[in-house]
Amino acid sequence: MTSLQLPEPPVAVLPKESPVAAGSEAAPPRGENSGSGMSFRPKEPQSFKECGLPDALVESIVYKHLLAVGSNTGRGIARELALPGKDLVALLADLKNRQLVVYKGSASMGDFEYTLTEAGRERAKKYLEECTYVGTAPVPLKDYINAVKAQTIVSEHPTEENLREAFSDLLLSPDILDRLGPAINSGRGMFLYGYPGNGKTSIAERITKCFGTSIWIPRALFVEGEIVQLFDPQVHEPDSDDKPSIVKGAAVDARWIRVRRPTIVVGGELTMDSLDMRINPVTKISEPPIQLKSNCGTLVIDDFGRQRMNPTELLNRWIVPLEKRYDFLALANGKKIQVPFDQLIIFSTNLEPKQLVDDAFLRRIPYKINVPDPTEAEYTALMRIMAEKFGIAFNEAALSHLIETHYRKCNRSLRCCHPRDLLQQIINRAKYRKEQPVMTVEAFDAACSNYFTLL
Repeated sequence: MTSLQLPEPPVAVLPKESPVAAGSEAAPPRGENSGSGMSFRPKEPQSFKECGLPDALVESIVYKHLLAVGSNTGRGIARELALPGKDLVALLADLKNRQLVVYKGSASMGDFEYTLTEAGRERAKKYLEECTYVGTAPVPLKDYINAVKAQTIVSEHPTEENLREAFSDLLLSPDILDRLGPAINSGRGMFLYGYPGNGKTSIAERITKCFGTSIWIPRALFVEGEIVQLFDPQVHEPDSDDKPSIVKGAAVDARWIRVRRPTIVVGGELTMDSLDMRINPVTKISEPPIQLKSNCGTLVIDDFGRQRMNPTELLNRWIVPLEKRYDFLALANGKKIQVPFDQLIIFSTNLEPKQLVDDAFLRRIPYKINVPDPTEAEYTALMRIMAEKFGIAFNEAALSHLIETHYRKCNRSLRCCHPRDLLQQIINRAKYRKEQPVMTVEAFDAACSNYFTLL
């Protein structure tokens, strides 16, 4: 980490105790569906029938693939589209008999290189007009629903050790950990509220780590005739620890990808449109809403109450999903589908929850956790930790001056973010002067004159 990067502030800091025991590692896969994310493995289909897709859809993605790449071998097409090789070879033979594909050449082990005929190209272009999706074959919605049930966060029960490991860089006080533990175990919604700068967002972003497992998700879904691009590299992190299995019969369906349990954070940009299925008018590929992308993970509504919608409007949209754990979405063709609503929803806000919503909604979000201001002892410990992170020698006399002059006399509240921000001011001032950053009375006074001007 360079000196210009800002470490996130520890929250409600206490001096570090003895190293905590690491949380138990996730168990290796044990079968198709035994109730946890690491136990679920999508089995490689042996036929088109096992893929659960209409023949017309399979045929269309083969056409579009060959149009995009020009030519490919039978094995190459099967690999790129994640389709069973035996049935794919039979399909290609049928397309050749219908003069829609031709052999461009031979390949190893009795394979051939295929390319489209002019009639095949025309058919591929028509399919592209309907939907431009070219990639691995999609997964039927029912298979995805079963996968969510098998990997639900409700079946995960993080322990105190898991929480300590997940929040180790924030050094949460025991009281906060004791309150977070049951809330996380519930798998339901929670409010994190308190003054800005005390680390609510930092806490929320780390909660998914408590569950400690990865999950399998389809790259794309086939839903009532539409393609939904579920895998989103902006919010889904592929699991780098995933290794191909060499156990006989343990091959994984390549239409799926193993990712870390997702954590999606949305703030003031959240709108009602982002809670519903949207179709790209150009590509004709559907974009799933944020709650679908966050299934089996955590969805953080940051700065709740400051969205471009009334808080009640948002919770009205989710009142049934929060209770029933399923949601209804409308497709572009007008059909409505039922999908899982399986995530821990965290509402992070600077306001009291009762100022935002009524009792009916508060009942559906059973945990309300206040993230308080740090005490002077906690603030001092925070300053020590941040000074060490920045490579600045700790000066107790200068810190005493800071607290007395810029907090007590001004009746200013301590915040967990202040040590990090003030030390960064000292670093920037020193870089400008071509000096080493030093924690002094003068340096703190200069930092405070900039930082607290309007605070």
